[in-house]
Amino acid sequence: MSLFLDHVRQTLTTIDTAGLTKRERIIDSAQGAHVVLRDGRRVLNLCANNYLGLANHPKVIRAAHDALDRWGYGLASVRFICGTQTLHQTLEARLSQFLGTEDTVLYPSAFDANGGLFETLLTAEDAVISDELNHASIIDGIRLCKARRFRYRHNDMADLEVQLRAARSAGARFLLIATDGVFSMDGTIADLPSIVRLAEQYDALTMVDDCHATGFLGPRGRGSHDYHGLIGRIDLLTGTLGKALGGASGGYTSGRREVMELLRQRSRPYLFSNSIAPPVVAGALAALDLLESSSELRERLTTLTAHWRSGLARLGLTLKPGTHPITPVMLGEARVAQSLATRLLERGIYVVAFAYPVVPEGKARIRTQISAAHSPADLDFALEQWAKALTDAP
Repeated sequence: MSLFLDHVRQTLTTIDTAGLTKRERIIDSAQGAHVVLRDGRRVLNLCANNYLGLANHPKVIRAAHDALDRWGYGLASVRFICGTQTLHQTLEARLSQFLGTEDTVLYPSAFDANGGLFETLLTAEDAVISDELNHASIIDGIRLCKARRFRYRHNDMADLEVQLRAARSAGARFLLIATDGVFSMDGTIADLPSIVRLAEQYDALTMVDDCHATGFLGPRGRGSHDYHGLIGRIDLLTGTLGKALGGASGGYTSGRREVMELLRQRSRPYLFSNSIAPPVVAGALAALDLLESSSELRERLTTLTAHWRSGLARLGLTLKPGTHPITPVMLGEARVAQSLATRLLERGIYVVAFAYPVVPEGKARIRTQISAAHSPADLDFALEQWAKALTDAP
């Protein structure tokens, strides 16, 4: 044990020496556009996935309170034993209707949704073709299955076709193309029209993780498939309740009814994990009610994002291009990004630096994220403080 602990300590020292230690900041308030830190400071929050500002919305909170009284705190069971309530089935039906699919399966998290997908559906006879920048949950889910793995360059359709040909030449029975709908570190929207075209050409299935799109992207906020006009043409959609749809926890997989039934029979995270807590399910239903009843929050988010991106550009910062609320400011070195994030916090702006292994080495950044809960005045204040923090650089 002592040798192992020495190894662990050395690894931690190496991480810290490289400036890659991730230190958690403690929040002493509810999630929102502004949060209170444990030391009492109230700061502007620019790094939550709270896209529609629903994580602390009174109607969502009320629904969760009511569900706690009506349905209890938790199920203390997996779904197929005694863990399925009317509430769970209601949310699955609502999500299917919203996404334009036949059926939906709830999971304790979106990570579990991806973790339980590939192993259930694919065998060693099959192949997965995956974008190189896919989320860790997709990568880990693919590792759990025995299918052959092919990786294509990020959003590069020419290379995707090369990998599809290679998979076909290798004699794969079924092909599955896996991609994020929106890539969380870059805010890049996947080229789904080209992916669907290639999938149809090579008789492949399509899988899209839409965690950073569901609820606000597209004309009706259904996600990246809505954004591209591809409702009904994506075979498998995975997503989360933990971002735009209330911000708590929980995930889902959605698609053809027969495929969802197979997941209910064989998907290990579904079979061996407790059901999502009733207050979370009810909160997600309330979030769906809010976003389906009005486009105001989505329109506000779009306007604020454009305002923020143009303001950062005027400061001469290097941004990942796009229109998504995820707005990464590219800084290169981990220590540079961490130093700037620290100076911004001192000025009342809560942001986090991302570096290797979350992003590639030399691609450190501060990923800012806009919420409909922000105001134009909030963003103007942030831009002013950002300009001052840049001049404070050592």
